[in-house]
Amino acid sequence: MTTTVEDSELFRSSVRAALSQLSPAAEVRRAMESPRGFDDRVWRRLSGELGLAGLTLPEKVGGGGFTPAELAIAFEEAGASLLCAPLFASAGLAVPLLTALGDEAALTRFGPPIAGGELTATVALAEDAGRWRTDDVRCAATPVRSQWVLDGAKDYVVDGGSAGLILVVAQAGDGPGVFAVDGDAPGLERERLVTLDPTRKQARLVLRGTPATRVGTGDATAAIARATAVSRALLAAEQVGGAQHCLDLTVAYAKTRIQFGRPIGSFQAVKQRLAEMLVQVESARSAAHAAASAAADPGDGGGDGLEHVAAVAALTCGEAYTWVTEQTIQLHGGIGFTWEHDAHLYFKRARSSALLLGSASELTDLIGRQLEAIIDA
Repeated sequence: MTTTVEDSELFRSSVRAALSQLSPAAEVRRAMESPRGFDDRVWRRLSGELGLAGLTLPEKVGGGGFTPAELAIAFEEAGASLLCAPLFASAGLAVPLLTALGDEAALTRFGPPIAGGELTATVALAEDAGRWRTDDVRCAATPVRSQWVLDGAKDYVVDGGSAGLILVVAQAGDGPGVFAVDGDAPGLERERLVTLDPTRKQARLVLRGTPATRVGTGDATAAIARATAVSRALLAAEQVGGAQHCLDLTVAYAKTRIQFGRPIGSFQAVKQRLAEMLVQVESARSAAHAAASAAADPGDGGGDGLEHVAAVAALTCGEAYTWVTEQTIQLHGGIGFTWEHDAHLYFKRARSSALLLGSASELTDLIGRQLEAIIDA
């Protein structure tokens, strides 16, 4: 399903209005200090009233039937409000992987409860090294009679401590596969991690003979790569939203903070820094929009084009968001360093997000290899 520019802006306004009520600063701080990291009531409203959890799921399984381009709009607004909810884990990680695998039985089983907000989901790929790549997967999947059992450990699983469905990437006999594990499955141990970013919970999962159901068939490397590219595009949109919010905060502060008898925004050095922040935000926005458009293009098929554009967006937006949040703290002066001000929360979200789906060095290496492949072709 495609939308017009007018429809997109109307959707953006609706999401922004909802988040202004459901995710104000006070709610963010309350949610981030709770064990689960989010409020079920808020999540049900975001899923039921706005349909965000299942926006890109097929309509036949209760989803909205929209593309990642529309979902990216919601992610941008969620990033601006620093939303504490399993939106990235469920809609940004799990749904793209379920969709890429094309397993109709799995979509029929998990799609409706995810779309309705009754089931939260996540993807467990990274292990001890923290790298988001199938080459490093050591978790093993073994067929036992009519099912599979998993043995291994997964680290830095977003919302892994609370998700009702965990899509675990494990090595099977025919290559990396994806396996659905219930949140209360026997042999599954979940340890909530203390991380830099308190607004996005992560967990370490240990699987010891944990029963699982395989999603899809055969080597899932290509599907995982496709889903990762979509996830990177959505995360990039979230980073742009956060960076834009920090820029807006800083501009507003520069207009009202008086020093030496005039607003600090009138000083040339501050003007220059704000202009540099604007350039970073707009460059990131262009990269994110390109990635979201590629993810929404059915003609791409999840090939090298999408993966390359998404990797560029991930690198560009991760670095831009981190730099902009650094400047936000600096230009707010003494108040920017306090716990009471929200600047440090955006800074922590930026730092954490920049590592979730690949560090800068990993993404740079990936982009280099992609360019080499294009040249050789």
